[in-house]
Amino acid sequence: MPPLNTSHPSSVTFLLMGIPGLEHLHAWIGIPFYSMYVVAVTDRKLHEPMYLFLCMLSVADLMLTSSTLPKILSLFWFNDREIYFEACLTQMYFIHSLSTMESGFILAMAFDRFVAICHPLRHSTILTPAVIVGLGLLIVFRGAVLLSPHPFLLRWLSYCKTNVISHTYCEFMALIKLVCSETKIRRAYSLIVAFLTGGLDFILIICSYVLILFTVFNLPSKAARLKTLSTCVSHVWVILVFYTPAFFSFLTHRFGHHIAPPVHIFIANIYLLIPPMMNPIIYGVKTKRIRDGFLKFLTIKCVQLCKVCESPDHQQR
Repeated sequence: MPPLNTSHPSSVTFLLMGIPGLEHLHAWIGIPFYSMYVVAVTDRKLHEPMYLFLCMLSVADLMLTSSTLPKILSLFWFNDREIYFEACLTQMYFIHSLSTMESGFILAMAFDRFVAICHPLRHSTILTPAVIVGLGLLIVFRGAVLLSPHPFLLRWLSYCKTNVISHTYCEFMALIKLVCSETKIRRAYSLIVAFLTGGLDFILIICSYVLILFTVFNLPSKAARLKTLSTCVSHVWVILVFYTPAFFSFLTHRFGHHIAPPVHIFIANIYLLIPPMMNPIIYGVKTKRIRDGFLKFLTIKCVQLCKVCESPDHQQR
């Protein structure tokens, strides 16, 4: 390995190792990753929902996958391991800031469910379009500002250990492990930000659903309770899909040193890929307007295809 030029960090080129021990399977592993990316990006009909918060979440999903998947696939399929220092920091910033925004949008959707169930008569007056847009901008501002110090915290450090990143993409903890100098303050800031964003969001989501369940169980009939709870099913699935791999990845980075690196890296990639793929599918299946619109779209395409097949020109061919 060539020595690192620590006096000029911008000249450093890192090497992404992908999944250590499974390099011979990278080409095959890239196929399902590519499939997830195609579903997340090309399913445009499912990315036009009736809920503004879901629309914002979809945009964040697309930006997150687009900032990571091209490089991951280049690594898996073409063995393109090199990534410049500045590009690595930029990717790290987008990954963490967009993940924070996703968490904020999921919290906003929980607030929407809370108001709709606990205060149904005031839903339209509380969550006006202006309030929804304001909350969306606040969530974007929080993710952009709180995570903006991360690249600067790593920018001028000495990377004298190695330039090999045992991962498929650049993230804060993967980079800071390569630093030779003291990093306690930087690690502490990262933990505080993680708690103030994803951790606090998750606590508030749990609180909102405790209040929702309290309201639901006070409804007079079982049918009313089931009908009300069914409006939350899609959101609960989105919460599980997003937070389960997120917390697992976070905890294994800091406490799960005995876990095999391939397992940790697979979970970290699932955390980035599965939610963007599953969110539109979950809401597309469970939301009637989106489902009906998508089925109508498929019906029109099938009719057009049948007309083409029945045309005289096509039959002559």
